[in-house]
Amino acid sequence: MKHISSRDNPAVKALAKLAGAAGKRGAPVLLDGVHLCQAWLQHHGAPDQAVFDVERLSQPDIAALATAVPDARCLALDARLMQSVASVESGQGVAFVVTPPLPELPADVQENCVLFDRIQDPGNVGTLLRTCAAAGVKRVFLATGTAAAWSPKVVRSGQGAHFALAIHEHVDLAGLLPRLRVPLVATALDGAQDLYDGNLPAQCAWVFGHEGQGVAAGLLAAARLKVRIPHDMAAVESLNVGAAAAICLFEQRRQALRTRTR
Repeated sequence: MKHISSRDNPAVKALAKLAGAAGKRGAPVLLDGVHLCQAWLQHHGAPDQAVFDVERLSQPDIAALATAVPDARCLALDARLMQSVASVESGQGVAFVVTPPLPELPADVQENCVLFDRIQDPGNVGTLLRTCAAAGVKRVFLATGTAAAWSPKVVRSGQGAHFALAIHEHVDLAGLLPRLRVPLVATALDGAQDLYDGNLPAQCAWVFGHEGQGVAAGLLAAARLKVRIPHDMAAVESLNVGAAAAICLFEQRRQALRTRTR
């Protein structure tokens, strides 16, 4: 494993630049921390490059990661250099440089899935990815204008959810509709039924929209079912998109589990 102690080393400069990158489609990204690196190894194998704090290589979890990656792909940095390339203030002493997967758009969508319609806040996108994975959703479609799924803040908010999902980015959601073999369900305030008043489809394509504008008009018009979440509108006009998605996805899951146990 090569040991680097100079801030002027080209590899250190490249890593620092990568730590602040926006997560463009197809570009390498930096995964920071033991949990994310372990998840990458489990789902995708060795990273393009592994970077370690030389002073923490004796820690069991970091030593295990170093052993799992071919030595030629590993770098050991002095602690001060490792801190300069970490994407969080209190780094855990390990980071992976990886190239995110680019799954092909399926010809037909016959499974539970979620459409992200221009959700711009990275924290919301990461939270929603995490919620999707926890609710058993396996595939998500992110419209152009949605925060980059593999940007550092989204990855941190997702807490490993990326590795349980097929993530399609820069999708024309209107163009995706003919591929759907499951009903489109949208959240809306007007012309919608109470989420708890009827049976939700066991399989559907949920669409959750922009923080300020909601779901685009064309997608709302195409929705076979529109639902609203009953809440105290005198207190707040609408819910955060991450909270709304969690309520909807887990109500659907609750109904599906109840049906199976009858």
